[in-house]
Amino acid sequence: MIFGWFDARTAKQRGVELAQAFAARVPVGADVGERKFEARAKGAITQLQRDAADFARNHKLNAYKKAQLGNAFKWALKDAGYPAEYVDKLTDLLVLQLQ
Repeated sequence: MIFGWFDARTAKQRGVELAQAFAARVPVGADVGERKFEARAKGAITQLQRDAADFARNHKLNAYKKAQLGNAFKWALKDAGYPAEYVDKLTDLLVLQLQ
């Protein structure tokens, strides 16, 4: 019973999937302050929020699973080459949607 509390495989997988979906919509090499980047990122962030909220509604996420999802999301974006400060902001936004 207690081991289910620590089984975060689904949450980790979803974190990576959310990062991949974001990366598919927003190019890595674009300038973060650029208008085109901001417009494209706004739509991707809205979709990210919807997907995260849907996942949280359909899965019982405890604090550990939320942290694992956020961590997987964060490192997938960092590995893709997004700036660290931008990734931190996106991760904070994602984790807030899981509440």
